[in-house]
Amino acid sequence: MANPCTSGVLRLVLVLVSVILVGYIVGRPFFWQLKDSSSAQSSCPSCSCDCSSDTFSIPLGFLNSSYSDCGKNDPDINQELEKDIITLKSEELSLLTNVTNDNLERTRASIMDTKRTSSQYQKEAEKCNVGVVTCEEAREKAQAALVEERKLSILWEERARTYGWKDTRRIYM
Repeated sequence: MANPCTSGVLRLVLVLVSVILVGYIVGRPFFWQLKDSSSAQSSCPSCSCDCSSDTFSIPLGFLNSSYSDCGKNDPDINQELEKDIITLKSEELSLLTNVTNDNLERTRASIMDTKRTSSQYQKEAEKCNVGVVTCEEAREKAQAALVEERKLSILWEERARTYGWKDTRRIYM
């Protein structure tokens, strides 16, 4: 029977481990959410427009005129905003086509590599099979030769016994 003190200590350890695991499982997503929001705020570039207005407003570009000027001086943003939907869709389609073609090339290369490896293993298996057949044939020949040798030994032993030879060897079994 277990010592009551030992079982109490074991229960305490199990409770502590379970509390730590629950804290880890529950606290981890909360910690990462806080970390992501703080890194997103620090990595976001600041707007270079004049946002000093006396009124409190929601920072949406289409609602607040002070935010609607943000990005007008950036040529990349201006170029992207001037594109129409057809141009954007055609660019997206061409990017998807490039990604698909790259994946297809990698897949074809992988298939060719697999075929080469398979062919190499096939050749090695054929060599192994030829070796097994050769060894089996040699074993059968050796077995047949052993049978013939035993028959010949029995014949010579019978002749020797007819001429008076006696076996003085002891056979232990």
